[in-house]
Amino acid sequence: MKSFTGGCLCGAIRYEINAEAGPSRICWCRDCQKIASNGTVNVVFPSDAIQITGAPGQHEKTADSGNTVTRRFCPSCGTQLFSDSSGRPGLTVVRVGTLDEPSAVKPITNIWVASAPSWACVDPSLEQFEGAPVVAPQPKA
Repeated sequence: MKSFTGGCLCGAIRYEINAEAGPSRICWCRDCQKIASNGTVNVVFPSDAIQITGAPGQHEKTADSGNTVTRRFCPSCGTQLFSDSSGRPGLTVVRVGTLDEPSAVKPITNIWVASAPSWACVDPSLEQFEGAPVVAPQPKA
């Protein structure tokens, strides 16, 4: 099993993740553009695999998908760290730039590319979705 560490700009929030990285995506939705002034690079992990030191602030918002998204950030320096969606219980999105080794995760998809500004550097070698990615149905046990 892999281990990842990371934290915010000022060091008040640190985290450790003991799990394999899930899908990594570059998101061009308007919310991500507002928090990053660009697209955000994100990776999904099981929520229970993330141990956080420090107390992140949080903000809830209804996303274009209709899901409630809770974004967590450092209240001291403002670094965006995590987000959780009511549409993906048990999974947490981690901002790749907050990893101590961001090169350890490579994005595989661009999502919400229809919202990307005309100047965006969208990697044409990655799979692209105009909006939310299509999620395959999970087999029933």
